[in-house]
Amino acid sequence: MRSTRRSRPRKSSSLTSESPAPVPPTGRAGRDLSAAIGVGVGLVAVVLASLFFVKDVFVLVVALALTVAVLELSKALASAGIRVPVPPVLAGGLVMLGVAYYDDMETAAAVLALTVLATLVYRLPGGADGFVRDATSGVFCLAYLFLMGSFVVRMLDNPDGAWRIVAFIVATIASDIGGYAAGVFFGKHPMAPTISPKKSWEGFAGSMITGIVLSTLVVVYGLEGEIWVGVVLGATAVIMATVGDLCESLIKRDIGVKDMGTILPGHGGVMDRLDSLIAVAPVAYLILYLLVPVS
Repeated sequence: MRSTRRSRPRKSSSLTSESPAPVPPTGRAGRDLSAAIGVGVGLVAVVLASLFFVKDVFVLVVALALTVAVLELSKALASAGIRVPVPPVLAGGLVMLGVAYYDDMETAAAVLALTVLATLVYRLPGGADGFVRDATSGVFCLAYLFLMGSFVVRMLDNPDGAWRIVAFIVATIASDIGGYAAGVFFGKHPMAPTISPKKSWEGFAGSMITGIVLSTLVVVYGLEGEIWVGVVLGATAVIMATVGDLCESLIKRDIGVKDMGTILPGHGGVMDRLDSLIAVAPVAYLILYLLVPVS
């Protein structure tokens, strides 16, 4: 008797030999670690080289980073229907940054005020619809990025300015690295689940320990300051870095984007790396100005 059972059709060899597209290796917290480490080391090398060899180049690095951050932020805001008056913000912001370094903060404040007026005037031809929204976004970008960045270049104006900036950067980066490592391995209790689900209290503890230890080392051996000043700088930097990170996370959630950009593999955009630094900058400037004599 002939069998009525039908044989199952064989798949072609071209289909069976297909393999899924390669996926970049990521850590438990979702980063491409190899890319993130490589980019991070490269950025640190550029910053240190410019700091200790040609200070003017460091100011240019800061200016370039803030310019890219403004462009990223304005593009992200545009996806939510907010039109940032970019030309006056960039022009005035860069002038303010240069004046803060080559002159003083009083003159920089005057440039800030004039740039606010220029931002309002630039938006006038667009009409009343969305005027407050768009003009306010320009002032926000100006203050959030360039005003905060001005305190970084002001630290550089001191004879030991390079080490002051190293202390500020180390405190911030230590907070990020310590928090990431502790969060990946021990994170169980979310700090702000509705804002940043991956941020945990265990990660915050790791940030605090790492930030205080490394800040103290730089303050004591780089600036010849007191141990307690390093502790104050480290603890304050960790708190402000966390606040800065949470604020940027909320901005991204509000306008519906995951990252501000893709220019830095493993990190996202420049704005995604500056969120903590710009929040720490004015506080670090004040702590070092008041508590560490210029050496």
